[in-house]
Amino acid sequence: MERRTQVRGGWRGDMCNARFVGTELCAPSRGTLHPRATPVTSPFALLQEILVGKYGEGSKLIYELQDQGGELLALRYDLTVPFARYLAMNKITNIKRYHIAKVYRRDNPAMTRGRYREFYQCDFDIAGQFDPMIPDAECLKIVHEILSDLQLGDFVIKVNDRRILDGMFAVCGVPDSKFRTICSSVDKLDKMPWEEVRSEMVGEKGLSPEAADRIGEYVQLHGGLDLIERLLQDPKLSQNKLAKEGLGDMKLLFEYLTLFGITGKISFDLSLARGLDYYTGVIFEAVLLQQDNEHGEEPVGVGSVAGGGRYDGLVGMFDPKGRKVPCVGVSIGIERIFSILEQRLEASEEKVRTTETQVLVASAQKKLLEERLKLISELWDAGIKAEMLYKKNPKLLNQLQYCEDTGIPLVAIVGEQELKDGVVKLRIVATREEVNVRRESLVEEIRIRTSQC
Repeated sequence: MERRTQVRGGWRGDMCNARFVGTELCAPSRGTLHPRATPVTSPFALLQEILVGKYGEGSKLIYELQDQGGELLALRYDLTVPFARYLAMNKITNIKRYHIAKVYRRDNPAMTRGRYREFYQCDFDIAGQFDPMIPDAECLKIVHEILSDLQLGDFVIKVNDRRILDGMFAVCGVPDSKFRTICSSVDKLDKMPWEEVRSEMVGEKGLSPEAADRIGEYVQLHGGLDLIERLLQDPKLSQNKLAKEGLGDMKLLFEYLTLFGITGKISFDLSLARGLDYYTGVIFEAVLLQQDNEHGEEPVGVGSVAGGGRYDGLVGMFDPKGRKVPCVGVSIGIERIFSILEQRLEASEEKVRTTETQVLVASAQKKLLEERLKLISELWDAGIKAEMLYKKNPKLLNQLQYCEDTGIPLVAIVGEQELKDGVVKLRIVATREEVNVRRESLVEEIRIRTSQC
């Protein structure tokens, strides 16, 4: 995540799409759409009232800080609500932004699944009044690009629409007061079988068995344009205004995704609910598909690795005049992605490079600390990422083993004979090949060698 790539005159992190480039930390000019996205940060602690009431049943996971006679504060639950507040406070109506930062959940951690109480998210958002589904399609395209480029394995991006869900609940006989809590139950279908979700709806949330069974007929459907067309002709859903609007936009979205060439990884899934209260339209979630482990271990399962949707009403909650700014965005679960990569590397027994160091400065005999210090200073001054062991007389074998363990590709060895000859012995760790390089040519040789790694 630290490596940065130069694109189009700006800089971006590896997980940032090239369209989302930021070169400054200041707020953008009000009311303008920047050709490059702006990085936006937000405070990790906010007033409790800002966070409460935005996340449905997820609100119970908010870390509330103890009152010490001042304002009641809480740690941010996600990067979306603080961003919406930022737009309202600065009267910004058009912006593309990205934000990589920590969020906090008072949850039960599951280390093997990449689930922590404190973790990083990478958010992309597009705010502004645009024609329907164009920004939404771009967000999905970005998720597709990230998961494809990271080569995490097969994946599917599930999409749905809160208006379709609300219309479905209405035609199935769910009372308006129970929409959000039933939505939270449906959201568990990726972790629980339908029978258990139905039992929760009826037994714990007081929904009638008949309404639950009608919901079951819909939420087990998934597909593509064909399913959307079929539901547009559904005698019940087609008569519901919200559902009809949602299905119409979903059809338009799939047409744009077809032009992007990514519908092979997109599934219109009526079980997708995403229980956060602020979603108003399209919602989506990226899930890695389980694969059999070649080493006979349990398959890696970390749940969703990205999720997001449209939240057109959130900015208005923080604007004194209630002015709305349509928004759509996506969050990438960085910690979860790292968990997958780490477990797969462990299973393959592949050695991981744990440092960006290009060369270790080593000595072949004792009493050469001064020579190591002089050489490493020359390399640092030339911009070479170098390090050395903090010992006066380290054994050469220990120095070479350190490079093997950490993945440092080169070793620059100074010895009594090398000093007499005016050379440095450069060792390529992977092949154990050694070449003598003139001292004045060492920097250029290291640059050439590391560019090939």
